Amino acid sequence: MPDVRYEAPRSIDQALSLLHADPGAAILAGGTDLLIQCRTGAKQPTAFIDLKHIPQLVGITLDDRWLHIGAATCAAEITGHPDVKRLWPGLVDAVHLIGSTQIQGRGTVGGNLCNASPAADTTCALLVNGAVCVIAGPRGERLVPVEQFCLAPGKTVLERDEILVEVRLARPAARTADAYLRLIPRTEMDIAVVGAGASVTLDAAGLCAEARVAIGAVAPTCRLVPDAAAAVIGSRMEPEALARAAAAASAAARPIDDKRGTVSYRRRVAGVLTSRALAIAAARAKE
Repeated sequence: MPDVRYEAPRSIDQALSLLHADPGAAILAGGTDLLIQCRTGAKQPTAFIDLKHIPQLVGITLDDRWLHIGAATCAAEITGHPDVKRLWPGLVDAVHLIGSTQIQGRGTVGGNLCNASPAADTTCALLVNGAVCVIAGPRGERLVPVEQFCLAPGKTVLERDEILVEVRLARPAARTADAYLRLIPRTEMDIAVVGAGASVTLDAAGLCAEARVAIGAVAPTCRLVPDAAAAVIGSRMEPEALARAAAAASAAARPIDDKRGTVSYRRRVAGVLTSRALAIAAARAKE
C-alpha cells in the first residue's frame, strides 16, 4: 500500500474542508472494511480522514424523542448501552453480530451502513426502526431516511464531499419491540446468507397495530417488505399470519446464485427468518 496522509480533524467543519481539498481522501471511521479494501487494491486513498476525534460523531444520546448514535461510535458501546438494550433489543442483536469482539471495539454502525453491503446486519435493524441519517456537507445538513441511503452494493447517497454525522431513531411507542436474525454457514464471524429484521407494535388487546419488516443479502440493497408487515397487522401473530408474512418476504427477495446459496434456498430462508423475527419481536413487545 503506498504512503498516505493521516488527518485527525477535531470538528465536522475541519473534516469537510479536508475532504473538499483532497478528492482522493477517504473517510476513516472504524477502518475495519476500509483497510482491507486498501490492502486488496480495491481502494487507494491519498489520505485517511479519521472521524473518531470529532466529539459530535462519537457517543450515544437519548432524549425525549430520539436516540442519537454518532456515526463513529464503536459497536461495543452500542451493545453495552443499557437504554439501547432495553428499547431496541433487535438493533443490539444486529450490532452484536458485527465481526468479533475486537472488531466491535473499533468498527462502527455508521461505517457498516456507509459500506453499503447488501448483507450488512445493522441495515435491516435500522430499516425496521425507521432510522434517519444525518448528513453534513458544504451545502449544510440534510436528513435522509435509512431506506433511501444505500443505492447499490458499495454505493450510497453521500456525495464525495459529505459525511454521515449520526443515525437517529425515534423512541419506540409503548408495547413495541424489534428483532433481527441471520443465517450464516459458520457459527460466528461470517457474512449473512440471508438476514431479516422486524419491529412490532401491539395494542392494548394484544393485536398487532403496526409492523415493519426488512430483509438483507437477497437483493442489491437491504429492503423493506411492506406486504410482509401488512400480513400480520390486525393479527395476534397466529401461525397463519406469520406464514403469510413469510410468503411475502420470499416473494420480495431478489437473490443471486453464488457459492453461499442458491436463489430458491435464499428465498425460502428469507421467509423463515421473517416469520421467526416477527414472532420474537411480538414476544418482546408483550413483555
